[in-house]
Amino acid sequence: MPPHEFEFSVADLDASGKDFRFPVRGSWLRGVLEGTEMKAGAHDGALEIRASKSGTDVIVHGTLTAELVTPCARCLGDAVVKIDGPLSILMVPGKAADDDELSPEQADVGSYEGETVVLDDVVKDEILLEIPMIPLCSEDCPGMSPGLNQKPDHESGGQGKEEEEIDPRLLPLLKLKQAEQSKKKERKG
Repeated sequence: MPPHEFEFSVADLDASGKDFRFPVRGSWLRGVLEGTEMKAGAHDGALEIRASKSGTDVIVHGTLTAELVTPCARCLGDAVVKIDGPLSILMVPGKAADDDELSPEQADVGSYEGETVVLDDVVKDEILLEIPMIPLCSEDCPGMSPGLNQKPDHESGGQGKEEEEIDPRLLPLLKLKQAEQSKKKERKG
C-alpha cells in the first residue's frame, strides 16, 4: 500500500493544536484524477491546517489550494481551475463508515484508525467538490460556434469569413428594395 500524502500522528496533538503544511503535488493529483478529463496544473498546491485534540476527537481547520486543468465547456480548450478554499472536518476514532450510511449532519465528520489521521480522501473530496460544473477558460470565451456572418471552416473551404449571403427567402424583398432605390435615382436625375 502506498504511503499517504496527508497524515499526522494523534500522539503529536494536544488541546492547543499544531500546525501542519503539506504540498499538494501534481503526482498525487494525477492519481486522484485518473480516469477523468482533468489533469494536474502547472503548480503544486498546499494543504495548510491546524489540528487539535479534544478527548479522542481531532478537529482540523485550514485551507486547501490546488490547480487543475480541465476542458473548457465552451471551446474545449484548456481551462485552468484554481481551488482555494477552507477545509474543516472533525475526525473521530473508529472504522470509516460507508458513504451511504452518512447523514447530512455527518458530512463534516471523518474517521481515523489507530494513532494516525489520514486526510487523503478528505482532500480528494474537497478538490472534486470545488470543480465548477461548467469550467471556462475565460468568462468571455466565444465558444466553438462561428460568428453570425461567418460560415464554419468546413463549409467555407477553410477560408473563414466570406461575403454575407442573403437568405433566399428574403431575395424578393431585396429586389423590391433595389427597385425602389432605382426609382428614386430616376426621379432625382
